[in-house]
Amino acid sequence: MSYHLAQMLPETDSTYIEYQNFKKIFGKDGNIIVVGINDPKIFEIENFNAWYDLTHNIKNLQVNFVQGKKDTLVNGVIEALSVANVYTLKRNKAEKRFDFDQIIKQKPKTQNELDSLKEVLFAQNFYNGYLFRDSSASTLIAITIDTMVLDSKFRDVLFKKIDEEVAHFEEATGIDIHKSGLPYIRANSTTKVKKEIQLFLLLSILITSLILYLFFRSFKATLYAMLVVCVGVVWSVGIQSLFGYEITILTGLIPPLIVVIGIPNCVFLLNKYHSEYKNHGNQIKALSRVIQKIGNAIFLTNTTTALGFATFIFTKSSILIEFGVLAAIDIFIVFILSILIIPIVFSFLKPPKSRHTKHLENKLVVKIVDALEYLVKFKRKLVYVVTIIILALSIYGISLITTTGNIIDDLPKNDPIVEDLLFFEESFNGVMPFEVVIDTKKKNGVFAENGRVLYKIQTLQKEFAKHKEFSKPLSIVEAIKFSYQAYKKGRSKFYILPPATELKKLKKYVQNDKRKNKFSSFIDDDSKITRISFQIADVGTKEMDALILKLQPKIDEIFPPQEYKVTLTGTSVTFLKGTNYLVENLLTSLILAIILIASLMSVLFSSVRMVLVSLLPNLLPLITTAGLMGFFGIPIKPSTILIFSIAFGISVDDTIHFLAKYRQELKHRKWNIKESVYLALRETGVSMIYTSIVLFFGFGVFTVSSFGGTVALGILVSITLLFAMLADLVLLPSLLLSLDKALTTKAFKREPLIEILDEEEDIDIEELEVKPIEHPEIT
Repeated sequence: MSYHLAQMLPETDSTYIEYQNFKKIFGKDGNIIVVGINDPKIFEIENFNAWYDLTHNIKNLQVNFVQGKKDTLVNGVIEALSVANVYTLKRNKAEKRFDFDQIIKQKPKTQNELDSLKEVLFAQNFYNGYLFRDSSASTLIAITIDTMVLDSKFRDVLFKKIDEEVAHFEEATGIDIHKSGLPYIRANSTTKVKKEIQLFLLLSILITSLILYLFFRSFKATLYAMLVVCVGVVWSVGIQSLFGYEITILTGLIPPLIVVIGIPNCVFLLNKYHSEYKNHGNQIKALSRVIQKIGNAIFLTNTTTALGFATFIFTKSSILIEFGVLAAIDIFIVFILSILIIPIVFSFLKPPKSRHTKHLENKLVVKIVDALEYLVKFKRKLVYVVTIIILALSIYGISLITTTGNIIDDLPKNDPIVEDLLFFEESFNGVMPFEVVIDTKKKNGVFAENGRVLYKIQTLQKEFAKHKEFSKPLSIVEAIKFSYQAYKKGRSKFYILPPATELKKLKKYVQNDKRKNKFSSFIDDDSKITRISFQIADVGTKEMDALILKLQPKIDEIFPPQEYKVTLTGTSVTFLKGTNYLVENLLTSLILAIILIASLMSVLFSSVRMVLVSLLPNLLPLITTAGLMGFFGIPIKPSTILIFSIAFGISVDDTIHFLAKYRQELKHRKWNIKESVYLALRETGVSMIYTSIVLFFGFGVFTVSSFGGTVALGILVSITLLFAMLADLVLLPSLLLSLDKALTTKAFKREPLIEILDEEEDIDIEELEVKPIEHPEIT
């Protein structure tokens, strides 16, 4: 499993580079969990002491960290800070330095003692808006997680222990606790992905098995078709391991996708096998003809599907590249497995009985095909009118689509993670990391010119405070305010940035402290670069862009770009920039998929006109799906934009099967276009309906996901493929008949580079005469 935050930006992207530079100087952000409450009863003696115990118990949590053969007990929590264990600064006049002094050194014994301590706590302005809100009963514990544990599977053990401590507190006090923070959201998502991978695989196998059995009425046909895809699944996971790719929310979808995409191969092979055997009753000849006639067609349909996935390789995003590489390779592997295993296994089995071939004359399917043929024959005008209406409505729907991306966007609104995050956004303005990095471009620039930069930072913080999306900042300015309040005997009114003369006095106190620099988390070693740390609400990409657009002119006004370099970074910024990047690049990958598949079909059918017409039934479903997204308020985001490349690659398969059969019938019917279209429709219609049903219900398994994006993927791909089947069986034959000779050009009649369904004249084996060899040495 991947325990890292998905890297969506390429390593060459400026936002990615800036974030890496930030981590080199200040360390990793996004490793804080918050545990919060909003209840005035917290300052009742028993409840407060329970909060005290909770804080210290969490701080002392340890986990077994296994690395190789080494098993080490490590502190999973670096720090757990709350009102129960905060520090204040004390002025040490003798040594002219500041000393840290813990406000609450032990559990208070009486309510009066607690009330006195509460006054001292609430006088510490540094923590107001960060650990507590004096305007409400909200308070929290900020838990800093060890990054080594956070980026490993052992974090689940740590979070389980935190949950147990929290549950114990809730049981003892009756006070509800909320938990959030980027690490907690990440861990929760990873746990869900683990469970859903197994669920999707199991459901896809069960549903496709059931559908196959209903089609073929044969336990053996179902069993060996499932054998093909199950071997494909095992190989796909093995290949992922060989490549060294971890399981992500995307690569976790590959095993069930292999089941869903691999089964149509088996359906086409078995249908052809049963059809051939029914025609002449020769089993080996039937199996041989299956490979000759269907082999190339399945190879090309799998190629188009693989191309749909392979275009993700060009996005330069590691999570999509891995998905594209694995999916493309695995699709070709399942093709090889199906073309080998099905004919080999069935050559050892008894020939199919009459009940096994009855599905070829399935009355319901035949009626459906007849109805579609009726539409093509007599209602072509109606087909075109309906197509134009659907197209017009879809274009209007597309105009309603919005682009967005939130960190918790794919979770349902009633998910506890979402509800807890909303609590922290209401109480503390958010928990997502947002960093402002200020480079003064000169050594000691942060403190130079009598604190000029410090006053600029304070002005910038005031600008950010005008936007409710941002929490109270943590910065060098806040640390100096905290120090100055201590210098002035802890009086709240002196929590201010002091004048230049007072700054010089404070500087002596800091310089006299030989311990680790108290300001090291805010400035670099040369005092050249400093940071302002905010927590921000989980706003979407549009809101974030609007915020940055408003703030950038103010930033440039306070810190002129010619003198300073100000960078907006942090996990939330890189995630949202990554979302925008993915959406743009996935649109490019869709265009690339269309071009590549169109090029392949032009080679296949040797006719540009035929390619252009054949693309129309495949593009229309994509446009219709996009229109539905607009009408139903489903935004364009990485999880939904994936749909189009995947669906296009799969939907083209039916077009290839239909046109290949159409070309073959043209040759046999002496270029009689009408007769060839109807025959192609009748023969390919049954298999196309079967495979579309498998794909529809196969992708439908993703709708049981707890992630909105995966649900959207399941619903929208299923709908798109259903539309594509109807377009291929109604719109494409209608266009072929209407445009008639304009499409069936000399180029189309020429032999293609790859021949599909090469129908040579059947030779009846029983009529062959075996003559003895006349040779004197042979008796």
